[in-house]
Amino acid sequence: MDETRQTILITGGAAGIGRGILLHFRDMGWRACVLDRDREALAELRAMFPAGDCLALQCDAGVEGEVEQAFAALEGWLKDAPLFCLVNNAGIADPYCGPLEKVSLADWNRWMDASLTAAFLCSRAALPLLRRGAGASIVNISSTRSLMSEPESFAYAAAKGGIDALTHAMAVSLGPDIRVNAILPGWIETGPMQKAAEREQGEHTESAKSQHPAGRIGTVADIAGCVEYLVGAGFVTGTRIVIDGGMTRKMIYHG
Repeated sequence: MDETRQTILITGGAAGIGRGILLHFRDMGWRACVLDRDREALAELRAMFPAGDCLALQCDAGVEGEVEQAFAALEGWLKDAPLFCLVNNAGIADPYCGPLEKVSLADWNRWMDASLTAAFLCSRAALPLLRRGAGASIVNISSTRSLMSEPESFAYAAAKGGIDALTHAMAVSLGPDIRVNAILPGWIETGPMQKAAEREQGEHTESAKSQHPAGRIGTVADIAGCVEYLVGAGFVTGTRIVIDGGMTRKMIYHG
């Protein structure tokens, strides 16, 4: 393993936006570590990388003991090399939890743990590795649902709102050594980035596209490109970047 190359860690990186970010940085020549619960998707990832270039670990990022074990393995894999970027991407993709009066505390905690608690646990565990080098950063993947909501998405919206607040709190406390920023994706087509058994191209109506001033649905490449920007943006920290094709800025009337 070439310890002079930069390394990125992506939680929830075996599919969807996480996989898109992973493959983007692979093509840039980076090494990568991925934490994900999906054993099958992780096995696919290992086949996409040369030996020693990707550490793919089965881990629920919202469970403290599993995170501790994963970071112990990562530290051994890195040897003395630093971690250059942590992307907190893990979370539950489906935002809908049903009517508020029917949401159990267990379900509420499931959304919180998968996203907000996971970001806390992984950021805390990553600090010693990030501090080994200069210019390290954390990128938290939030959502435009931290700014606006659809019905019955309480827990998801609250978890993502927490991610936004955690972002600026960490930026203030961890700077100047570590920069921390958030990306708020809107409607992103992730079908091509699923594991083989669930992969699809995704087709969208003209009506769906017209909801976006940019004229199209977002792609995982849009998010990955922003992560690349933030990794190199040395004077950007504590901010959130909305990537939604302008959708949250467009008024849509019905009737």
